Amino acid sequence: MSTTALQRPEAKPMMPGPAPVISTARLTLRPHRLSDAPAIAESLSDFAVTRMLSRVPAPFDRQDALDWLIPVTSGTLPDWPLAITDRDDVHIGNVSIELRHGHWHLGYWLNRYYWRRGYMSEAVAAIIERFSRRMPETPVHSGVFADNPASLRLQEKLGFRMTGCGEIYCFARNTMVSHIETVLQSGMLQPPRKMA
Repeated sequence: MSTTALQRPEAKPMMPGPAPVISTARLTLRPHRLSDAPAIAESLSDFAVTRMLSRVPAPFDRQDALDWLIPVTSGTLPDWPLAITDRDDVHIGNVSIELRHGHWHLGYWLNRYYWRRGYMSEAVAAIIERFSRRMPETPVHSGVFADNPASLRLQEKLGFRMTGCGEIYCFARNTMVSHIETVLQSGMLQPPRKMA
C-alpha cells in the first residue's frame, strides 16, 4: 500500500451558504443586482466615501460598478455582499462578509447622505448576527483606517477588539495609509443601541 492511499483529503472550509435577505427595523439587506450600478457609482464617486475604502479607485464610475457587480451577482463566490436599501428599495450602501486569505472579513460603506442615522450599526449587526447563526464558531475580521474614528467606534460598540496596526495601500488616495486591524470573536456581538 502506498502512502498516498493513507493520506486524508484536505478538509474544505465550512461555507455559510447563499447570501440571505435580511430585514431590520429600517433597512433591507439584499443581494446586489446589476441595476444597482448607477446608485453604487453615485455613492462611490464621492471621495468622502472612497477615501476610507482600501480597494476602491477614485474616480469611480458606472463601468467600475458593473465590473464589480458582474462577479458579485454571478452566485459563484462564497461571500455575502449585501446591498443596504431603505424601505423603498433605494440602494444606499454595502455591507459584506468576504472570505479573504482564509479568514472572514467584514467590509461596509454608506452613501454620505445617510451618515449619522445609525443605519450602518443596524446593517453590520444584522449581517453578523445572521452570519454567526450559519457559522457559529467563526471570528469575523475587519479594520479601519486610523483617520476614521467613527468606523472604529461603530466596531467597538458591536464588540470588535483591536488586534494590531500597520499600513495598507488605499487606491483612492494612491498611498499607504495607517490601518487598525480588528476582530469580533464568536459570541461577542453586542446589539446596537436603539436610536432615540
